Amino acid sequence: MTRSIKTALAALALALAVAFGAALADGHDSMPATVVDVALENDGFETLVAAVTEADLVATLQGDGPFTVFAPTDDAFAAALEALGLTAEELLASPDLAGILTYHVVPGALMAEDVLAAIEAGMGSATVETVNGATIEVTVEDGMVVLNGTATVIMTDLEAGNGVVHVIDAVILPPTD
Repeated sequence: MTRSIKTALAALALALAVAFGAALADGHDSMPATVVDVALENDGFETLVAAVTEADLVATLQGDGPFTVFAPTDDAFAAALEALGLTAEELLASPDLAGILTYHVVPGALMAEDVLAAIEAGMGSATVETVNGATIEVTVEDGMVVLNGTATVIMTDLEAGNGVVHVIDAVILPPTD
């Protein structure tokens, strides 16, 4: 196993310990029922929840799954809106909203160790297909898992009954035609 993969594993294990430690300290010792519940039960996902609701994806993401959701934080959405020159209202009214959101969802439950194993097997990168149909390139940079060279995974393995959520620090946009 390469040094960068070992470093990434250590960083992911630390993030996982912090995440579960915080959840237990808050009295949340049971697993959320769905990936939507993970977003609802944790601070910092108000924009994501509003977008999923507006795009009429709540019922889908509360389905059987399993799903892997790369969940952008409110700060990630704020940065994306600024970079795109949009308001939150304009984003929520966008006909591209569902496509953007489904680009953050991968079929199956990919735990952090699965992602790292795929990157190692791919000699430094892995490609995963999203529910949207487009792919995401996953790499390790400076010991952190990065999606499409722009979004860093900052918290991993928030388990739900129908999948897993990994928190990211940027919104990733699907490729345009």
